[in-house]
Amino acid sequence: MDRTSQLTACAPERGTAYDPPAPSGRPGLPGLPGLSGPAEASLRARAARVLAANWTGSSTVPSRSLYPHQWSWDSAFVAVGLRHLSPLRAQTELETLLAAQWGDGRVPHIVFNPSVPLDAYFPSPDFWRSSTAGRAAGAPRTVQTSGIVQPPVHALAVWLVHRADPVLSRARGFLARAYPRLAAWHRYLLHRRDLGGGGLASVVHPWEQGMDNSPCWDLPLSRIPPAPDGSFRRADLGHGAAEDRPTDLDYGRYVRLAADYRDAGYADGGGDFAVEDPAFNALLIASERALARIAEELGAPGTARRARAARLTAALVERLWEPASGMFLCRDLRGGGLLPERGVSGLVPLLLPELPGDVVGALVRTLRGPHFGLGRSTALVPSYDLLGEAFDPHRYWRGPAWFNTSWLLERGLRTHGEREPADALRAAVPALAGASGFAEYVDPYTGEACGATGFSWTAALALDLLHARRGPTVSRTATGAFDTSDKGGDRR
Repeated sequence: MDRTSQLTACAPERGTAYDPPAPSGRPGLPGLPGLSGPAEASLRARAARVLAANWTGSSTVPSRSLYPHQWSWDSAFVAVGLRHLSPLRAQTELETLLAAQWGDGRVPHIVFNPSVPLDAYFPSPDFWRSSTAGRAAGAPRTVQTSGIVQPPVHALAVWLVHRADPVLSRARGFLARAYPRLAAWHRYLLHRRDLGGGGLASVVHPWEQGMDNSPCWDLPLSRIPPAPDGSFRRADLGHGAAEDRPTDLDYGRYVRLAADYRDAGYADGGGDFAVEDPAFNALLIASERALARIAEELGAPGTARRARAARLTAALVERLWEPASGMFLCRDLRGGGLLPERGVSGLVPLLLPELPGDVVGALVRTLRGPHFGLGRSTALVPSYDLLGEAFDPHRYWRGPAWFNTSWLLERGLRTHGEREPADALRAAVPALAGASGFAEYVDPYTGEACGATGFSWTAALALDLLHARRGPTVSRTATGAFDTSDKGGDRR
């Protein structure tokens, strides 16, 4: 997401004090507060308040002060947690996003709120010009969006939201309306974005992959001429220190890529940046498997989609697995070859149940080894190699730990029977979410809050893992009220 333009310093918003967790007995590993009894109930209530405060009536903003629109993969993660409070609101969250889908099938990474002033966020709707520049690609006329995409976690989210209250879902026709849109979204990625010809989807901008300024992008970005000085404004520098932000040179390259894509009518295949990313494709495969379950729920066969997921998994291993690194790497389609940087993206394929056993074993060793330190020096998974030259514990996706990637890896570890590290993440995500004021991301060593606080997906995913720890608690009501007194739902 292009939130590199909107960061705050590594401290909570609104001047609130932050007391980092006391260190545990293991060097560098932040101590985790207990979550039993009243403490857990308080954390659930605080997380619910974050989601209520960021709710607009039809969707949830990531942060009221910094990100005042709807983001694509944010909404998917928010819906996963929101389903435990209100299945109706969770369904509405996803329906609002999918309603902004383009005619070619793409789901845009931002849906703009027309009531928000243009200068509140950059790049703003007047930069993207979706309704005019995107006309040939079928951009909607009635809502302004960006023209790029984000990781396709949506079908997985739709399936989990359905499972939270199947009765309500069937009564509203939730799956029947979502399925054709999700199928079109996957067709777009599998056909329009197979730029390498090997079956995998490519991203055409770092913002599409969601991990904006990851060191994985440094080499392919170095070939992009930056936009001229003065041709764009950096809203991010009003929120924190410049040394915690992308450089002006890098930001100029982000703007150049986006502007070139826009000026080409958002046509795919001709740009100077095209990368096959492990996490993006792993989420596509996981969502393809979820689409199979949705199809079967609707009375259609899911066999073809499961077979496609298996083929995509094989392609992922063939094209992006690097045994010497013990993880998946990004493939630069314009420069040729695998990019050597170890980012958390290369661990996310643990989500996939059909990975070969030797690949799973190597990924778990890498996750728990010195490069990511899970359970030894870190409680959440850092976004980048702890031993990498570009590592910075406070600089956005160049080292800090993010709650969504740890949530994904908790699911992946559990998928492959790695119960001990999965249980540790299941405890750490909600504990550090609460201790950090539901921060956007945290220092992987200390748990120090970075970016925005009161961040929606942090609160939502903490709720989901709290739910998993204690069992179903969501109300089966069609009212949409935040009622947690009854039972329903699961994490399948």
